[in-house]
Amino acid sequence: MSNRFKWVSLLMVSMLLFVTACSGDGKSDASQNNSNTEAAADDGSGIKPVTFSFYGNYDWLTTAPWGENEATKWIQENRKVTVEPVQSGGASAEKLNTLIVSGDLPDVIFTDRGATVERLVQAGRLVALDEYYEKYPNFKKYVKESTLNLLRSEDGKIYQIPNWYTSGQFGNGGWMVNKEIYNALGRPALETFDDLYQYLLQVRDKYPDVVPLEVGEKGAGLEIMYGGFKENATSKFISLLGYPEGDKLLPIYDDPAFKEMMLYTNKLFRERLITQDALQQTQDAVKEKVNTGRVAVMVESNITTYGAEGHRALTASKPDSGYEIIWPVHKAGLDKNKVFVSGFETLGWNVNVITKQAKDPEAIFAYFDWITGPEGQKVLFFGPKGLYWDEEDANGAPIPNEKYKTTPANERTETMRKFEDFNWAGNTTFIDTAKMSLEASLSDNQKSWETVAQSTVTWKTALDITEFVNTDPVPETETGIIAQNIHDIHTLGFAQMVQAKSDEEVLAALETAKKNAEKAGLDKLLQYKTEKWQENVKKMNAN
Repeated sequence: MSNRFKWVSLLMVSMLLFVTACSGDGKSDASQNNSNTEAAADDGSGIKPVTFSFYGNYDWLTTAPWGENEATKWIQENRKVTVEPVQSGGASAEKLNTLIVSGDLPDVIFTDRGATVERLVQAGRLVALDEYYEKYPNFKKYVKESTLNLLRSEDGKIYQIPNWYTSGQFGNGGWMVNKEIYNALGRPALETFDDLYQYLLQVRDKYPDVVPLEVGEKGAGLEIMYGGFKENATSKFISLLGYPEGDKLLPIYDDPAFKEMMLYTNKLFRERLITQDALQQTQDAVKEKVNTGRVAVMVESNITTYGAEGHRALTASKPDSGYEIIWPVHKAGLDKNKVFVSGFETLGWNVNVITKQAKDPEAIFAYFDWITGPEGQKVLFFGPKGLYWDEEDANGAPIPNEKYKTTPANERTETMRKFEDFNWAGNTTFIDTAKMSLEASLSDNQKSWETVAQSTVTWKTALDITEFVNTDPVPETETGIIAQNIHDIHTLGFAQMVQAKSDEEVLAALETAKKNAEKAGLDKLLQYKTEKWQENVKKMNAN
């Protein structure tokens, strides 16, 4: 679906929300609370028995049936919670429209922060959660106050439950190499972009059926390289269309690092060192190449997932093969410890919202608060007690039992990943600490690929970019329309720069994109984003 069609669809959602709000379908907070069914007493965990519907607002997300794995079965039997998935059917925007028009919203919506949430807030369809945040212990303990402040809507209330929030450093982006190819070519230095270029040439010449540099779905990894051309920077600045200079955002097209990145990327593309359909390829196509070993080097924002899956696939038949994480490739002369591949936000990935359709919103919140606490995180990440662990250490981290140690790492990781799919209030700091504690007791061949990659490289090379959240304007506003037009200009310009036939064409395309963006209102957009950025800085420093 085109970006413009998405925008029209979102505008329809906004109008529909307005209509349904005015028609009185949405209940007030007071009437909603009065309509709650009488909740059964909790069992000491803080959870009350509850059944609720859950909609994941993503095309790619299919929520598995509840109770079909050890974790959700344990929750159903021991915590009396049942979740009824509502599927998007691969068309999340259309499905959400349908749910709104029918007046039958699910009890919980799992979605990105931003426009969708704020439209539902403005239409009066969501339950404010402030009193529950005060009443229940875990979010209050683990979520930073500054993070909660950034989750507040314009009316000052909190409607969102964060997922994979953190109080520490976190990141899954990075670079990896195919071990078998790397070893065969003598493991040359792969530190600078010059090193990388020479290595990719060797791969192209000696392994004609292998992609020298894989850059992910729709070329997502191309922008990730930006952080290697400039200290203390990430691709977030490209999506902002502006890089910070003092307390202002300046046009990304004026950044020398962006120009260098585009010239380098184009050079790799022209010399067929990058997949020629990089900007169009699907995630499934990328996975197929990674999982069959037809990738020599890869850069991607979610390298830990691609790497772990590919590593499992290759080592299943050839134990000494697989993938190896490497320190981010960077421009010669930069301090490698100031080079960042990805950015992380303390708010985490996405959010859950509870709609006024829910009969007992407090019971649902209590469940999410339990999820994000120690017991919930252990059940939904490592599995319930008695499966892979029987005891805890002094910090509450599970101690691996004999089954954990004797189950092949690939099999164990695949099983645990099914649990993690239901961890909708992920507590990154708790899980990361527990993972490190648990795996410290394992031998090298028992440790998971993700944990090794994260602890040695990807967490260390992620930059805190929390201050830049919530800087996108609502689509149907004047500034939002400007943003969409400039996004289309940038997308076209970026593709032209990548696929240009010479350096001169790259620079010409960059200049054209800059001029067109300026005509479309880039200065106004960057002024808006700068103001939102500075508001965030004040909120974060308010405590």
